[in-house]
Amino acid sequence: MRDAKYRMSFTTGTLFHHESSKLISLYLEFEDWATVREKVISDNLLQTRTMNSSKRFCSEIISRLKTLSHNEIKLYTQLSTQQQGYLLWLAVCRRYRFIAEFAVEVLRENYISLKNDLSYEDFDCFFNKKSEWHTKLDQIRPTTKQKLRQILFKMLREAELLTSQNIIIAARLTPELISTIVIENRQNIIYFPAFDCDLRDFL
Repeated sequence: MRDAKYRMSFTTGTLFHHESSKLISLYLEFEDWATVREKVISDNLLQTRTMNSSKRFCSEIISRLKTLSHNEIKLYTQLSTQQQGYLLWLAVCRRYRFIAEFAVEVLRENYISLKNDLSYEDFDCFFNKKSEWHTKLDQIRPTTKQKLRQILFKMLREAELLTSQNIIIAARLTPELISTIVIENRQNIIYFPAFDCDLRDFL
């Protein structure tokens, strides 16, 4: 546990909802992420100012989308904007263990404990606790830590799991989305703020 390292590169961007939709459409056309990357960069489909930015954003988005199964990607195009956001949040959790553990240990725990808000202090406490086991977190500068917190909270808002006042919003996953993501792993459901009793019919 102590030796397992966190990947903390998620400050590249937030949920990338609009951009992810573009890349998913391309993937369903070519079914090859390398081809998608080449197309995105050559045509500047992310409309970035520089090629370096295009490469960086594209690599980040693809690294997240690669965590989704083919069935999940196919389902994405049939979902509402809200449900798409949930699936992108799941991809973020799969990509970044730090965020996954925050989702389970803080976001979901707060919700099921009827503590309906999520504070910056919650993040700081979680970060400090993880620093005891992952010494490299201690080397992160305060400004970087603040940006990590800012980006994570913005992701939650874009995924419609947190209000602008930092009130937790219960996840309203559709039966189709639940059944698709639990095929991959039943534990996927714990990344969302929801009571077990609301999901038991699908698990």
